[in-house]
Amino acid sequence: MFEQLAAVLSQYEQLGHRLCDPAVLADAAAYTAAMKEYKSVEPLAEAYRAYRRAEQDAAEARALLDEPDGDLRRMAEEEERDAAERMRQIGEKLRILLLPRDPNDEKNVVLEIRAGAGGEEAALFAAVLARMYTMYAAARGWTVERVGANETELGGFREISMMITGGAYSRLKYESGVHRVQRVPETETQGRIHTSTVTVAVLPEAEEVEVAIDPADLQIDTYRSSGAGGQHINKTESAIRITHRPTGLVVECQDERSQYKNKDKAMRVLRSRLLDLQRSAQQAQIAGERRAQVGTGDRSERIRTYNYPQSRVTDHRIGLTLYRLDAVLNGDLDELVDALITADRAAALAQQEEQAK
Repeated sequence: MFEQLAAVLSQYEQLGHRLCDPAVLADAAAYTAAMKEYKSVEPLAEAYRAYRRAEQDAAEARALLDEPDGDLRRMAEEEERDAAERMRQIGEKLRILLLPRDPNDEKNVVLEIRAGAGGEEAALFAAVLARMYTMYAAARGWTVERVGANETELGGFREISMMITGGAYSRLKYESGVHRVQRVPETETQGRIHTSTVTVAVLPEAEEVEVAIDPADLQIDTYRSSGAGGQHINKTESAIRITHRPTGLVVECQDERSQYKNKDKAMRVLRSRLLDLQRSAQQAQIAGERRAQVGTGDRSERIRTYNYPQSRVTDHRIGLTLYRLDAVLNGDLDELVDALITADRAAALAQQEEQAK
């Protein structure tokens, strides 16, 4: 591990010198690339520097342990304990920083929400989740664009797709799966608690170079967009439906007035879905390894329950229960997401240690 860290620190220092090179400063593209690489290794390099400082402090303290002066010896013992504790804490941080990073973490997200079991009540809760993620995105400084939606008469969504830009995948990737709600439905007059489900899919946005699409494989149809009850009908056929013949995937977009913009959004979603198909096939091959991690990303997996009568949110993957449902549904998801990230890292570390045995 320390050989790897020494190499990272050397790379970090070389990049620092490179960023001061007049030739690099004069080349915007070269400077941007160097700065991006510098920032990517900075946390690891600075943590290793802190570890080495603690290590040096411990060595200096140990050198004073044989001093005849009792007060000086006690001070050295205390400094050695302090340095050893810092080394332990920084060592844990370094192990986490050295874990392989998900190459998709900095990507934008295609977020798809679909009503499951529960009819109209499921559609209404799909709208609640769409609002929750929109508010969370706003709090994180991300941008949300609606791609398309199939609305119901009561204001719910049978399905809704959104693009979230700003490198959201690293935190939203844990949201894929079945979300269950337990509450008295707005459509229920008897006051009985019903259980409904909504499926959430979080896909990293695919770059054009990652997914090759043959234009001959696409069937592109245009139509007039409309909302619930036939409202908001456009006079022009600006809505787009793209069918990928080899896979049967269908993407619709009608949120923009421009047919060109709708087509662009639809193609971004289609690329992301095709990349997700490829990733799913790869993950199926390593399913045994993924069992040690938090969740599988399988959208048939029940991941969370929202219980309205008890104001309770329970994440079943890590056994975390919070009694502040209103705050969560208003976009305060950080406590849940941070706990999932921590659990995922712990599982990855345990797996790494098991493989090292």
